[in-house]
Amino acid sequence: MPVPKIQFLKGVGPKRAALLAELGVDTPRDLLAYYPRAWQDRRLPGDAEKGAPLEEALVFRGKVLSARELRTSKALVIFKAVLSNGKYEVEASWFKRFSWRYDVFASLKKEVREGAEIWIVGRPEDALFPGRVRVEEHYPAGPAAEAAHVGRIVPVYPLTEGLSGRFMREAVRSALAQMGGETPECLPEDIRSRRALASAAQAGRGIHFPGSLFELESARRRLAYEELFLMALAWGIKRRQLRAVEKEHRYELRRHLLTPFREALSFEFTPSQKKVINEIFDDMLSPRPMARLLQGDVGSGKTVVALSALLLAAENGRQGLFMAPTEILAEQHALTFERLLKGLPVRWALLTSSVKGPARKKILEDAAEGRLDILIGTHALIEESVKLKTPGLVVVDEQHRFGVRQRAALRAKGDRTDALIMTATPIPRTLALALYGDLDVSTLTGMPPGRKPVKTESLNEEKAFREARLAASVGRQVYIVYPLIEESGTAGLKAVTLEFERLREVFKGYTLAVLHGRMKPEEKRKVMEDFAAGRTRVLAATQVIEVGIDVPNATVMVINNAERFGLSSLHQLRGRVGRGAHESRCLLVADLRADGARERVQAMCSTTDGFLISEKDLALRGGGDPLGLRQHGDLDLRLADLSRDSALLRQAVEDRDAVLEKDPRLALPEHGPLKARLLALYGARWDLIELS
Repeated sequence: MPVPKIQFLKGVGPKRAALLAELGVDTPRDLLAYYPRAWQDRRLPGDAEKGAPLEEALVFRGKVLSARELRTSKALVIFKAVLSNGKYEVEASWFKRFSWRYDVFASLKKEVREGAEIWIVGRPEDALFPGRVRVEEHYPAGPAAEAAHVGRIVPVYPLTEGLSGRFMREAVRSALAQMGGETPECLPEDIRSRRALASAAQAGRGIHFPGSLFELESARRRLAYEELFLMALAWGIKRRQLRAVEKEHRYELRRHLLTPFREALSFEFTPSQKKVINEIFDDMLSPRPMARLLQGDVGSGKTVVALSALLLAAENGRQGLFMAPTEILAEQHALTFERLLKGLPVRWALLTSSVKGPARKKILEDAAEGRLDILIGTHALIEESVKLKTPGLVVVDEQHRFGVRQRAALRAKGDRTDALIMTATPIPRTLALALYGDLDVSTLTGMPPGRKPVKTESLNEEKAFREARLAASVGRQVYIVYPLIEESGTAGLKAVTLEFERLREVFKGYTLAVLHGRMKPEEKRKVMEDFAAGRTRVLAATQVIEVGIDVPNATVMVINNAERFGLSSLHQLRGRVGRGAHESRCLLVADLRADGARERVQAMCSTTDGFLISEKDLALRGGGDPLGLRQHGDLDLRLADLSRDSALLRQAVEDRDAVLEKDPRLALPEHGPLKARLLALYGARWDLIELS
């Protein structure tokens, strides 16, 4: 049976259908899956439950005592009406642009006339006079208005220009009436019963037009669970696929590279590093491809762990890719590799967009002919032009949104390639399940010997600069971070290019440099080399230094407009200091009046534990967009909130495991609707194998 198009739904038509298409809505069923972003309490005072987690609205129902039109200027005309509910009176105002051609209030006058009973929704014109209301919506009293727009909990939808909230509510009601009992049920009955979940039909109606807060939460819980269960199921199937294939090559611990590498290091591996290296080596020595996430706090020593894995591949004749998210970070890793691999017979190269001409051609040829053991670069390494003769291992650094499709592209570099994904953004367990359900997880804990915790304080700029000058005066180096490259016109935000001239005066007598993302690669490289070598004392920069830069002599980090950075970014920036034996400080210059700023600054000052920071970040930001989750193309979470639905996610994972244990290919009749829904949602996106 063909699916009806949205334009044929009552009240829509071709023009509005085109606008709805911009929102991804092409059918009535799509519209019912276009969930509200919030719910507004439009019940009259006394009708609403106390403590309701709803947006408030100024709502009044009354009889029109008088109405009049006012002309205030050539361009503006106002219609005013006095309403009474028998106890209170309000003065309602509608504002419109004047027209000589027609009466702009003609239709309004038919509804808002003396003696008529109407509802108004709006906001106070003046906080001092709450009885004066600027009207945003009005409705004649009666069942039609109270079914969707007033006197109840009302859905608030994300909109685009040309679509009103009133239209969306009426369209959704039409879709609900048209679809009737056709809401497909994909969750097995035993799961719905065990988890006390509403039916799909109940949830579909309750999420849009709940009769009570209980009905709303019941609908949200059911639909959030469904999202999490389907996501967990897709991860589970993908995970089983990866573990069902075998590598064509085998590894052995030959130690002709690993042993001299460890002996040449100026430090011992920490117990945590040894444990994680053993986990990675076990994966690589197994016949199945490795699919592992390595997470560790800033400075916990992930790079030498990854390099150990690359050397295991190299001493078995396999090639490795090491990918970083930015050229600056790739270049930093190249400097680290150069230092750590000195004297070892390891052939490696750096490939970035700034490597051109004959040099680029030679690197690509050496990689394709097997004359390189390790190739370092950005994500351009997964492009078709980069070919390896004997691919063995791919390491992806600092990329917490590296999705399942990109992971598949990595493995396409060679048959069943091992993959190690690294992140210095410690991930709460619930988020790790959501983002990396196909990966095993290793966690580095603790810091290498000699590292001292970074002391974090909130100071004004004058005091922060005084501390920075003091550090510079005793030979230490300093970072000064700004949120912008150039002035944007946003009040209160500072730009690094503009402030750099002022910093010359503040740090007179010391060498300064500036670093930001719009500089040419060779300029950035020169700035970083000078700072790493100690030739520059003060580095003014944007967030471009957030990851990868390792200068042990840098002991002070001043972050201006710290209120503009998320907790994870602040923690990453702080990780640029405290990398040597000297006492280090991170000084936050913030407007604590900004939304959430005080909580973020207090969290930064109270702990240096990245895992605690990540939990706090998830709680403060909510599950709506943790780590850019809404833009993570592998997921489809519209109602699930990972900060508050962690228990629901654990239940979904338990139920997923039970289903796949009983029916790994979803072949049983009772799993037919579930399988169809899963393939429709994730089949093409995640390249799921045929489950029949």
